[in-house]
Amino acid sequence: MHQGCHAARGHRRHGAVPGLGCLAHADRADADRRRRLPVSAAPAVAALDWGTTRLRAWLLDDAGKVLAERRGDDGLITAREKGFSKVLEGHLAAMGAPETLPVIICGMAGSRQGWLEAPYVTVPSPLGAILAGAARVPGQSRDIRIVPGLAQRSADAPDVMRGEETQLAGAGLPAKGRHLVCMPGTHSKWVVVEDGAVAGFGTWPTGELFSVLAAHSILRHSLGEHPAAVVADNAFFRQWCERALGEGGDVTSKLFAIRAAGLLQDLQADDAAACLSGLLLGGEIASAKRRYGAGDAPVVLVASGALGVLYAAALGIADLALRTVDADEAVRAGLVEAARENGMIGAAA
Repeated sequence: MHQGCHAARGHRRHGAVPGLGCLAHADRADADRRRRLPVSAAPAVAALDWGTTRLRAWLLDDAGKVLAERRGDDGLITAREKGFSKVLEGHLAAMGAPETLPVIICGMAGSRQGWLEAPYVTVPSPLGAILAGAARVPGQSRDIRIVPGLAQRSADAPDVMRGEETQLAGAGLPAKGRHLVCMPGTHSKWVVVEDGAVAGFGTWPTGELFSVLAAHSILRHSLGEHPAAVVADNAFFRQWCERALGEGGDVTSKLFAIRAAGLLQDLQADDAAACLSGLLLGGEIASAKRRYGAGDAPVVLVASGALGVLYAAALGIADLALRTVDADEAVRAGLVEAARENGMIGAAA
């Protein structure tokens, strides 16, 4: 499932989905959109999902309704050269934001290489407490805060995330009970939330693995230079997903079989991409299922567009019930909640 697109937001955390190479952006067919929407009501906050290579910015009212938005290439890499404040103010001005409008940010802008390091919050931790720890950017004329990421500091499974914690907060999870959340991306996250607190999580670099294997391994001869978009109803996607699931996530022993099938069975490039996608996705799901268990509640899939369709299909093949949450809506809702937790806007009515 290779995708010819930019690197992931945060640790993922987001064009068409030829493969898994840039899954984090599979829901961004309009990623270069830069438009000003008519503002019909006064915005309460500006919200940004600021990643390594891209940003998404919205003006939101206090209920989270989108009043204006911009999406562009001014991610962390570009903003470090231009200046974070200059980039931010340029986008805010283009959307017609008032000069005193507060700003809440999640993603890699809060990393050590970003605008201001928002220190990791160690899990387990309640979601509300995570959001309330947003770091304020000093020396600015407006109130600008960055949501912290999460750190899992266990000796046998150290892990980190930035950006996904905000999506979790906006995913509408019930306050009580145990919930397993799947957040696909270049670096997919699986998160266990118990009674409103993040109990633990793990990262599966499925998208990055596809990209590396498709471009830098023997499989590049099978997939071709530009693999076509993988669709969920491709029979090879399903077959190879089932293979990985049936073997409990064993992927490495099957990789070369894709090359052999091209040589011996005339497997075409598009179908070879579907095989690799299904194999890697099935391996991810089998591994996560083994680590966290299925449980009684459905898996909460936080994804959008073609990416969500592929993961929903793979989870169905694995006989897992699921509830789907749109990733864009989740991050916006989470940013609004973060603004509330930090007193930037009023409490929900």
